[in-house]
Amino acid sequence: MNIANLLERTAKTYPDLPALTHGKEIVATYREYAGQVAGLAGALRGSLGLAAGDRVALIMKNHPEYWVALFAIWRAGLVAVPANAKLHINEFRYILENSDSRVVFATAELADELAPLAGELAALERVISVQDAGFRALKQEPPLALQDVSPETLAWLFYTSGTTGKPKGAMISHRNILMAVLSYITDLVSVEPGDAAIHTAPQTHGSGFSGLPMIAKAGIQVTPLSGGFDPAETLELIAHYPNSCFFFAPTMVHRLISSPAFEGADTSNLKVIVYGGGPMYEADIRRAIAALGPRFAQLYGQGEAPMTITGLSTALIRDENHPRRSEILASVGTERTDVEVRVFDADDNPLPVGEIGEVVVRGDVVMLGYWKNPEATAESLRGGWLHTGDMGCFDEEGFLTLKDRSKDMIISGGTNIYPREIEEALLTHPDVEEISVVGRPHADWGEEVVAFVVRKGGAVTPEELDRHCIEHIARFKRPKEYFFVDELPKNNYGKVLKTELRARLNS
Repeated sequence: MNIANLLERTAKTYPDLPALTHGKEIVATYREYAGQVAGLAGALRGSLGLAAGDRVALIMKNHPEYWVALFAIWRAGLVAVPANAKLHINEFRYILENSDSRVVFATAELADELAPLAGELAALERVISVQDAGFRALKQEPPLALQDVSPETLAWLFYTSGTTGKPKGAMISHRNILMAVLSYITDLVSVEPGDAAIHTAPQTHGSGFSGLPMIAKAGIQVTPLSGGFDPAETLELIAHYPNSCFFFAPTMVHRLISSPAFEGADTSNLKVIVYGGGPMYEADIRRAIAALGPRFAQLYGQGEAPMTITGLSTALIRDENHPRRSEILASVGTERTDVEVRVFDADDNPLPVGEIGEVVVRGDVVMLGYWKNPEATAESLRGGWLHTGDMGCFDEEGFLTLKDRSKDMIISGGTNIYPREIEEALLTHPDVEEISVVGRPHADWGEEVVAFVVRKGGAVTPEELDRHCIEHIARFKRPKEYFFVDELPKNNYGKVLKTELRARLNS
């Protein structure tokens, strides 16, 4: 059951429909897209010498060739390893080394940055730019037939950072992906041929996953010329493409309707904005509905259960007469069709309605486990349930409301940022004695990173700490403000009280 069969089938039924566009330009019909995928798959297993199950990394800013590379990897019976294009070179190095990736497909500027790693990492043989003549030649090699794989065959390694240790690779199978696609179509968006998925969020993450149902149902993958989210460009693309569909972080909704370009813009082509990846406050979704109409759906998922734990459908968001509308809009919806979701106490016992505990989920969408990490797998999947680390409670009607995160993750612009990673980087500075990183509410980004620092005798400045961060971690993770304190608040066990630090920010 190879997930690449989604494209194989669609290309037979709708060969002349546009499949890939760049801005407003069609770059491939489904017939052409499928042909390029078959050729690149042939190159992967032929001239590039890869074997079934080998890992191929995708380190790319949004680009139409992402879709060619992704489906060629799957068609060839290989494993895709997507990575956020904004990561630091040290983070790329870790993911590539841990996954034993043999080939990297990258956009041009990232290919130049990554090229030296091919001579440094034992498994990595080639870094290939998807924008040069060599890649175009690979797509012209003799086509490879769709490889037969079992449903449990590994298809995707999704690296998701934790609050402790290095990033973990969630192992996603062909069955997991298929279930996520079917659940998306069943619960959230009814996709029709010619619908347009406009990828303003990273294709290597949620937006890319939301594009898979589009391929299954002959939709169009639209990559903005900017490669990202620009409100004015986004509004132009909505005006151009009927039945425009998006996956947005909640902060992107806010930025779109707050943009000067939104005033007087024609949004009649908008079909739906599916939002997820962070909290959407009730006031914000009400404002968005007032601006765009009830053309929204919400999903709650994790990399370990891609795009699929609970959801809030367009029909529920549209229902203005529901007696509990406020509570529903503040929730993350009800459990999805293909999963069971429960709330457990600290001893993994199910809790009744209204009581807060850890959200757990099981079903065919849940990952196989963590790559090369049996201890983390056993802990996360204990008892047959994926333990999400998120705290929440159900109401009588089955709506789940998230109350807090047991992990101290910061969600900024829909991107997960983990404080310990930043703390560990800053603690290597000789003038830092102690540090604690927390999230501060931000009107546009949801949260922003701030740091409380105890100095080690010296007079280290924010500018010095910024430079130190940039040398060790991705630029977007560095704190936006530093607070220098004499000591950090701690409990009797010596644990830093981050709740007290957050309270200081709000006082």
